Amino acid sequence: MSDRPDHPVRPYVHEQHVDGFGTVGIRPLDAEGDADVVHGWVREERAAFWGMNGLTREQVAEIYAHMAGLDTHHAYLAELDGTPVALLQTYEPAEDRVGECYEVEPGDIGVHLLLAPAGERGGRPGWSSALLGTFAAYVLLVLDRRRVVVDPDVRNEKAVRRFVRQGFEQGPLVTLPEIDLPDVYLPEKKAQLAFLRREVAFPG
Repeated sequence: MSDRPDHPVRPYVHEQHVDGFGTVGIRPLDAEGDADVVHGWVREERAAFWGMNGLTREQVAEIYAHMAGLDTHHAYLAELDGTPVALLQTYEPAEDRVGECYEVEPGDIGVHLLLAPAGERGGRPGWSSALLGTFAAYVLLVLDRRRVVVDPDVRNEKAVRRFVRQGFEQGPLVTLPEIDLPDVYLPEKKAQLAFLRREVAFPG
C-alpha cells in the first residue's frame, strides 16, 4: 500500500471483527499503489496457480488497472488490522469464461482468492477459514448474492480442500477455454468448480 498523496488509502467496503485474529477490512485494490504488495505475492512459487509468476511489477499493475475499468470484474485487498493479507477478485460468471462451463443461476458471483504468505509468526490455525468466512459475508450478505462459484485449478488440491471444508459443494470438473484478446490472455485451465449457497453459509 502506498501513502503517497496520488495514491490515497481507499475506504473499506466491508469491515468485520474476527475473534482471535483482529479486524479484517476489504477495500478496492489500487492498481498502482498496491502493485508492490501484489507483485510480491504472485511471483512466489506458492502462487503458481494464480498465473502471474513471471510477470514484472509493471505488468501486474497494468492488469489490475485494466480490471479497474471493467464493470464485471473487481479486485480487492483484504487487510488484517491494516496489514495486507489477501487478494480477492469477484466477477460476473455470465461475463466470464466459467459461464461457458456451467449453468449460471441468477444471483451467482464468481470469486478468485489469493492468500498472502504466512507472516513472521507463521501460519495460524483457523485463519484461512476465518478469512473465507469474512469474504463469504461480503459477497453473499453485503453484495446480496445467492451463490458463490469458485474454479480452482484441479491440481491445486489444497485450495479445493479448503473450499470444501468451508461448506462449498463440489461441482463438475471442467476445462475453461483459452482467452486470447488484445488486453487479456488466459491459457486453457482444467478446473474443479465448487459452489457455496447463502443458506448454507448463513443458515437462518
